Amino acid sequence: MSRFRRYDGGDPLAPPVDLSEALDAIGQDVMAGYSPERAMREFLRRGGTDQAGLDDLARRVAERRREILQRNNLDGTMREVRELLDKAVLAERGQLARDITMDDADRDFREMVLDNLPTSTPAAVGELASYDWQSAEARAAYEEIKDLLGRELLDQRFAGMKQALEGATEEDRQAVAEMLSDLNDLLEKHARGEDTDEDFRDFMDKHGDFFPEQPKDMDELLDSLAQRAAAAQRMLNSMSEEQRRELMELSQQAFGSPQLMEQLARMDANLQALRPGEDWSGSESFEGEQGMGLGDGTGALQDLAQLDALADQLAQSHSGARMDDVDLDALARQLGQDAAVAAKTLQELERALRDSGYLKRGSDGELRLSPKAMRQLGKALLRDVADRMSGRAGARETRTTGLAGEPSGASRRWEFGDTEPWDVPRTITNAVLRDGGSPVRIQVDDIEVVETEARTQAAVALLVDTSFSMAMDGRWVPMKRTALALHQLVRSRFRGDDLQLIAFGRHAQVMEIEELTALDARWDKGTNLHHGLLLANRFFRKHPNAQPVLLVVTDGEPTAHLEADGEVWFSYPPHPLTIAQSVRELDAAARLGAQVTFFRLGEDPGLARFIDSMARRVDGRMVSPELDDLGAAVVGSYLGSRGPGSSYREQFGDFYGGRGFWA
Repeated sequence: MSRFRRYDGGDPLAPPVDLSEALDAIGQDVMAGYSPERAMREFLRRGGTDQAGLDDLARRVAERRREILQRNNLDGTMREVRELLDKAVLAERGQLARDITMDDADRDFREMVLDNLPTSTPAAVGELASYDWQSAEARAAYEEIKDLLGRELLDQRFAGMKQALEGATEEDRQAVAEMLSDLNDLLEKHARGEDTDEDFRDFMDKHGDFFPEQPKDMDELLDSLAQRAAAAQRMLNSMSEEQRRELMELSQQAFGSPQLMEQLARMDANLQALRPGEDWSGSESFEGEQGMGLGDGTGALQDLAQLDALADQLAQSHSGARMDDVDLDALARQLGQDAAVAAKTLQELERALRDSGYLKRGSDGELRLSPKAMRQLGKALLRDVADRMSGRAGARETRTTGLAGEPSGASRRWEFGDTEPWDVPRTITNAVLRDGGSPVRIQVDDIEVVETEARTQAAVALLVDTSFSMAMDGRWVPMKRTALALHQLVRSRFRGDDLQLIAFGRHAQVMEIEELTALDARWDKGTNLHHGLLLANRFFRKHPNAQPVLLVVTDGEPTAHLEADGEVWFSYPPHPLTIAQSVRELDAAARLGAQVTFFRLGEDPGLARFIDSMARRVDGRMVSPELDDLGAAVVGSYLGSRGPGSSYREQFGDFYGGRGFWA
């Protein structure tokens, strides 16, 4: 048999979650020093361009909580009782005035009773318990008070009872009393460990109509009852001392008998013993004008507890927290279906990030950006570089064929950054095989380019300054973005080239791209360009048949060098010996034939003079880009170093000439 229910999964035609924005944001945070786990959490917290994040949902939860407290108060039942009492007294006075057959002494006595009723509503209700009403309307209003109190007290513990028992007969009340008695017997038997599954089934067969949620076992029944009873207790705790006293006095009039309160008190004691972990002692401060009855007030306390649980789930603050922890049904109940759909999308996004291979767990148990994620992020950064080099975002990129050499006779799929000519026959064949239609429609995946043999290979050493000033002055992330963009270009476009990334601070070290992008800011003083150049020259010597390309990104003069014993020697201001050691290694790079470009960050005139003199010494170049254009400058310099028979300035003069990059 098929069962159907309302679809609650959002737009069924919506496309799968888009990971590109998330990966870009995560990559930026990782390069800023966040762990991938924290970076993912930060993205889920902020959300995307068209996607609500955890912070937005948490704000709505807080607003909903504040609205409940500021709109309502807890004296709704007392107000309703007072109105019924006033109605009964007014109707009785009218009847006494109209009844001309009544003995004057009897009339005077009755009017005296009504005139001298206590100002306290519970006391007045109790005073009239034995009063012989002359007005049928007054008697009905007074009986309604007792009926209302009974229904409200039951509604506190069993949601919906107030409406279900409206106009109930004595037989209905007896059924309630029997249910409460059987329930307490079952609870006490369960507390002794003597109950069986059959006991639960017998109880539900007999009294299941009182439990529309249809619990499946004893634990579900206990959880449901205890949560409601604990909310009722918190509501009582939230009342003023006078309100509590009046309610206790009135409760004795429920259904005209104290037996109901006795059974409810017994049930509360049983539930508190069985579920001590519920919040039985909390309270809230209601400040509004809209009075709530006992049942509605208890429901409001349950809503507040549910909102608090949602706030904790959305905070994702405990170890091992996951988006799957968020209760989507509760979120829909409190904030609406749109909030549940937003949270579900975040769940799918987190699951996709974990399952798609973009994040991997290292040997230490920590999440890392996988090579797949690094390629994706590198492609995004390279597109940004291309946009900047094109002169305006969205402009068509200019391709120059022939840079990579002569055709090899083979073809391959086109990838971003390729400048080789299309293999037209293969491209059209792919389109026909895929579509089979007429006219032929070519898609990006159909394109193949002519494979070429490299005329010259390049050995590229990118030296990036990792001294404390780079982090202090906000240059840390642009430096990493630049390295990743260049790495992606070499790996995807110039596969025959070799790229080595060298980070130099107080000392220098060769790094893989994953290591560099995850590198935390370093606060040790020292700019050891000498050590970085030593490693670069060692790299160049390992590739004697390649064209050496030296790219140096720095914001400071050398302040450290390696001694003969391998120890670091630091001095600020820069010592002449440190300068001499750095110059010696730069000269060695020049003798190896390296094409040298310095990228100077910052506006220090002394640094500008020093870098300019270093560049002139080896017939190199100095570029002083803005931080946002650092990637374009480095990538452009690399591409310029590979152009046969034309200078870098000739290929990129228009781009740089209009921006003042050249010193």
